[in-house]
Amino acid sequence: MSIAKAITKSLVSSPERRLEADEDLAIVQKVQAGDVDAFDALILKYRERVYSVIYNLTSNREDASDLAQETFIKAFQSIKRFKGKSSFFTWLYRIALNTSLTHLRKNKLRRFFSFEKMVEEDHSSGFIENMTTDSDSDKAALMTELQETLNDAFQKLSVKHRTVITLFEIDGLSHKEIAEIIGTSIGTVRSRLHYAKQFLQGELKEYLK
Repeated sequence: MSIAKAITKSLVSSPERRLEADEDLAIVQKVQAGDVDAFDALILKYRERVYSVIYNLTSNREDASDLAQETFIKAFQSIKRFKGKSSFFTWLYRIALNTSLTHLRKNKLRRFFSFEKMVEEDHSSGFIENMTTDSDSDKAALMTELQETLNDAFQKLSVKHRTVITLFEIDGLSHKEIAEIIGTSIGTVRSRLHYAKQFLQGELKEYLK
């Protein structure tokens, strides 16, 4: 993504994000005041996004469905502790992420990183484009082999590095949003992303342009 494109995206999305956060806070305050049915609006609004981030971490549709439901149950049970210091979206994502990571650690599941999904939902700054060839026929021929290589390389990364690159490359979150979700600094997020990208690029150097 070019600097100009990034700035344009920021200018467009920031007011929308603030409006979204204000709308969510109004609903949260209704729930906190006793209108429990109002929480349904938040479930409808975010269930697909929550399911997506969990699926990207687990690569299991059944687990993602169960963990998404668990995420909303935890959010509802903890709603009175939400003070609005961050957006509801960030707060909810943090619960989804922690729920997913607990599940992965408990069950010692392998995370199969989807190259195909990254290509289809490329929110990145060009990292994915650098791992593909110009020829469509070549891309199709290399897909299976590249998928296996990428899976193996991804498994070599620590959980903290896998998490940031998943949230950034697949879920399209900003450095600031990722920092708020995982509870660290923007600099740490950038550092982890840089390390993860450099590592994966090294592992996949044979496939790079």
